[in-house]
Amino acid sequence: MKYIFLIIAVIAEVIATSALKSVEGFTRLWPSVLVVVGYGVAFYFLSLILAGVLVINIFSETVSH
Repeated sequence: MKYIFLIIAVIAEVIATSALKSVEGFTRLWPSVLVVVGYGVAFYFLSLILAGVLVINIFSETVSH
């Protein structure tokens, strides 16, 4: 499941970065919305991936001490 989240995050980030060319200083509405939503989706799915990793790391740290 984490690989699917990673693929979604990468695709959203690529779309958002590609849309940065046409934003023109965030003066054009729809490209700006695409950038904000794209990066929001990318960060959301990356946070889902990292949440699982952090829980495992915290658990292993507490168990090892």
